[in-house]
Formats: sequence, structure tokens, C-alpha cells
Amino acid sequence: MSEITDILKQFSTQFNTDAVRIFTKPNGVEKRVIEAMEYAVMNGGKRLRPYLLCESASLFGVDYTTAFPAAVSLEMLHSYSLVHDDLPAMDNDDLRRGKPTCHKKYDEATAILAGDGLLTHAFEYLSKSLQIRPEIRLTLIQLLSEAAGAFGGMVAGQPLDLYAQPTDNQQENEQIIKRLEEMKTGRLLRYACEAGAVLGQAPIAERQALITYARRIGQAFQIADDILDREGDQNLVGKTLHKDDAQQKLTYVSYLGIEPARRLARQLVDEAIAALSVFDHKADHLRLLAHYIVDRKY
Repeated sequence: MSEITDILKQFSTQFNTDAVRIFTKPNGVEKRVIEAMEYAVMNGGKRLRPYLLCESASLFGVDYTTAFPAAVSLEMLHSYSLVHDDLPAMDNDDLRRGKPTCHKKYDEATAILAGDGLLTHAFEYLSKSLQIRPEIRLTLIQLLSEAAGAFGGMVAGQPLDLYAQPTDNQQENEQIIKRLEEMKTGRLLRYACEAGAVLGQAPIAERQALITYARRIGQAFQIADDILDREGDQNLVGKTLHKDDAQQKLTYVSYLGIEPARRLARQLVDEAIAALSVFDHKADHLRLLAHYIVDRKY
């Protein structure tokens, strides 16, 4: 796993250097919101989603510079979702990536505004990119808005995370878990891979292969998160653990049990890797990433 860890670290270093330049701070009181936006994006993180986007795009000859506006827009949108997810009205968390959550570092009102700012600026920044052709830019904006939205996107997934409780109907429990993962965790992972294909104007079959890969690693990622919440080291994970059980949340682990969930994650990784066969050796880094997703400690 050290190879993909090194690759992600190198990518993160470059990405962070470029991303921090986006947060030009104005004078005046409004500066505080920009500082909170910067804090939310730049306070760590694996940069998994922007890496997935850039790596998927590279399969079709798209370089990092061209892919960066789409990648950083995605990371801004992802960071907005974490800021709002951590709020007292949602998951009420004090830690994110091993540091105080945005509303703890600043205050609740500033955190809400910072999340709003990141969500809005993600689309503004992507819409202004001169590196991406206008028709491709429009497709990316449409796909990103769908991934974030209330009709099958992250907003739709959040009520399931907040309010879904185990029922006596096992089939219904399974459907809830799958819908929650697909709309919340998996939606931006799918966007990352699909956006790479869109940037590279990929043939339909290869675009679909990346979507299949993304769906499988999305499920595996959620299972790994559920297992880490039960068994992880909070110092490594960087957020409050054991909350799923305390809140009686419906998760893969609560539904299946630890070991069956672990086996399912391995099966999903195998299926993700099989979907990449069309790319031969070009997708080796994506294959390594699939294993990393279930082997990670944070």
C-alpha cells in the first residue's frame, strides 16, 4: 500500500499548493468567511476525490493543469458538505481531520456561511475555467449539480443519514443503506471518475467502466468508514468514533456485522478492478487505489 500512499502524498502536495491560491482574502469583516472557507479546504484530507478525477482524466491524455479546475471545484464542494455535516444541527462533531471542525474553530454562523461560500464558489470557479472547452464545462457543471443536489444527490442522502433507523424488515434496511451510500458517499466518487471521462471525451463504454469502478469503490469506501467507526483509532481517523452505534444508525456493519461487511468490501474491490480491464496497465494506479480504500486506517 506504500506505493499508492506515496502517489497520493505527492498529488496532495501539488494540489494543495495550487488550491490555496484560490482563497484571495478581501479587506473588511467578510474576510472571516473566506478564512473559514480556506480552513475547511486546506486543513488536511486525503484529496481522494480530486486525485480520482485527475487520474481518470489522465487515462484519456488530459493533463493535471487542464483537470485542476474541475478537481478543485469538486474538493470545494466536498469540503462544504463536511462543514455542514459537522454542524450541531446535523452530526454535531467537534473534530474533522484531527482538527477542530469549522464551527468550533470559528462559530456556527461563520461555518454555515463558509459552507455556502464553498458550494457557490465551486460552480463559479468551474464556470470560469479557460482550460476546459465550454461544452465540456457545461456538462461538468450539470453533473456536479446533480451529484450535490436534492434529487438523487448528497442533499437527498443527508436525511437518510439523519433519520433512517433500523426496521424489522431486512430487505428494507438493505435498500436504505444502499440508497444512503449511493447518494451521499458514492455520489462524489462517481462524479470524480465520470468527470475525468467527460474531460477526456471518452467513448461510452470506457465512461461506463469508470462509473462501475466508482460505484464499487464508493460502496467499499462506506463499508471501510463503518468499520473504522467501530474499530478505528481516533487519533488516526481524525474524527469522533463510535457515533454510529450510539445514534443507532443503520450502517453496513450494524446490518451485516464486521466480518461479513469486510468480506463484502473485498468483493467490491475485486469487482471495481475487473471493471478497469478495458484500460490495461494505464489504470494500475486506480487498481492500487481500490485496495487502499479498504486497507486504510483513516
